[in-house]
Amino acid sequence: MATELVSLQGRARIHAALGDPARLAIVDALTLGDASPGEIASDLGMPTNLVAHHVKVLTEAGLVVRGRSEGDRRRTYLRLRPAALATLTPSPLARVGRVVFVCTRNSARSQLAAAIWSDRTHTSAASAGTKPADRVHPRAVAVAQRHGLELNPTGTSHVADIVRDDDLVIAVCDNAHEELTGPVRPRLHWSVPDPVRLDTDAAFEAAFADLAARVERVAPVVTPAMSSGDRHD
Repeated sequence: MATELVSLQGRARIHAALGDPARLAIVDALTLGDASPGEIASDLGMPTNLVAHHVKVLTEAGLVVRGRSEGDRRRTYLRLRPAALATLTPSPLARVGRVVFVCTRNSARSQLAAAIWSDRTHTSAASAGTKPADRVHPRAVAVAQRHGLELNPTGTSHVADIVRDDDLVIAVCDNAHEELTGPVRPRLHWSVPDPVRLDTDAAFEAAFADLAARVERVAPVVTPAMSSGDRHD
């Protein structure tokens, strides 16, 4: 917990440093290449004393480092530390054996989420329901096909038959998140509106887009316990 607190404090300092438009402009410039304070002042049209102040804040936040020129040793160049920007993402979810998406009927959102996850990450994913339907909703099958994915129309399952101890369980509906309070408990909750309520192509497209965006955000911070090739489902 102490290490996590330090990490949060460090990230907060970086966010605070980036909260000023002038400092953000300096970071943008240094993303493309190194520059001296004088060059930054000239390129951005800022007084040199103001640049010095902003560079001090960025340096203290760990975003920028200084280095002496190998030519004119009186000159210093500013260099961005990309690793510091990388720390702005949430802490990794480590040692995840598999990702399992859960909703009530296992007929739409959880099925789509698992298909998207497998497609984007090239790792196995599963889905289940608290009260699974007999079949996957036809509109879910159709929207998956429109995006180049396939769903098994009869492949619904109950959470008790699917979830394992090392799975990362993600509830993609409010009902499943609130119902699962026992041993099988979602670690993450995505409050995705149920497209079946409207039962239109537009509703299913909206659910697909919502799930795809969430997968893009979460997948980079999930660290698998072992490679997908080491597991047998």
